[in-house]
Amino acid sequence: MADEILTLKEVASYLKVAEKTAYRLAAEGKLPGFKVGGGWRFRQEDIVHWIEAQKVEKQ
Repeated sequence: MADEILTLKEVASYLKVAEKTAYRLAAEGKLPGFKVGGGWRFRQEDIVHWIEAQKVEKQ
């Protein structure tokens, strides 16, 4: 599957942040995600693009 879906725990691990931080970013709309049955899910491709956008903003 080319467009992998990640859980909150997986995204937190991928970004090397606490789950609480990833949850807060998602809840504030700063991290691109969507809810399924009350739990957050993220497209890996969206997370990669989000990381690139963060790098551009900081320059």
